[in-house]
Amino acid sequence: MPQHSQIWRPAPQIRVKALGLHWRRGQLLAAEVPNDSGQIKGVRPLGGTIEFGETWQQTLMREFQEELAQEIQIISPPFVLENIFEHEGATGHEIVFCAEISFAKGVFETQDTLTFAEDNGMLCTARWFDLTALDQPGGPALFPTGLKERLYTRTP
Repeated sequence: MPQHSQIWRPAPQIRVKALGLHWRRGQLLAAEVPNDSGQIKGVRPLGGTIEFGETWQQTLMREFQEELAQEIQIISPPFVLENIFEHEGATGHEIVFCAEISFAKGVFETQDTLTFAEDNGMLCTARWFDLTALDQPGGPALFPTGLKERLYTRTP
């Protein structure tokens, strides 16, 4: 049975990831990132690790199919972030491809919360967040670090 509070640590190597940026009424779809005690420390857009021989586009399509059973359209070119971070005392290092995506018309339009299982069985919760509510004192951070600034400065 999937677990909600599973201990996770970043891999001790550089990981290459692809994240899909889905917007609904000006809010970004992101999954909650808990600390070891289960409290939400931040959120991150959905996506995952690029597997050997896979393009970032294939990764996005596979991850959304696996996690939400949905096909996506990639609707923007990617931008790339380097993310060196600490989680529960362990350092992580990622190169992250971020691109805007869309679902078929009407998909998730009436759902405020999405629950899905990662490939390790960990249950995750995603919902749409207003960027202004993220990275505020006492509130959840937006991961990867630097994403919020990049979203505010991107050119349409």
